[in-house]
Amino acid sequence: MNHRSWNQVFEARRRKAVGMLARCALLVGLATLAVSAPVFAGDWDNLGRREVKNRAERDQITVTRKDGRFSKIKLKVLKSGVTFYDVKIHFGNGEVFDVSLRDFIKAGGETRVIDLPGKKRIIKKVVFVYKSKAKRKKNRATVVLYGRH
Repeated sequence: MNHRSWNQVFEARRRKAVGMLARCALLVGLATLAVSAPVFAGDWDNLGRREVKNRAERDQITVTRKDGRFSKIKLKVLKSGVTFYDVKIHFGNGEVFDVSLRDFIKAGGETRVIDLPGKKRIIKKVVFVYKSKAKRKKNRATVVLYGRH
């Protein structure tokens, strides 16, 4: 082989290696994005979670002032379906907002986005009356509260 042939071979191998590196970098970037992305698009903050028993119960998720002010909330149900009988949001100024949510949410499901009244509000706590459909303790449902600033 002459000098030009070796250069052509070297250049072909270099292009192939650069292409493979670019594809690997793209895959690593996409994997990192998928792992770090929030559960819901639009910057939802996880404000807390509760495990739901298979009997009707009253429970609450306490939210601290350091979490900030919110304009919307949303609930996600994991492991087993949950029937919501009552949901009340208690604000930092003492007001209470009764959410019209008397629904069954299946496992993996989520509520509609719940717009909070007025401007962005400090949430003190969210009180639930609910019941899980789970038959066994290991399958108990979990309710996760998300808020959007």
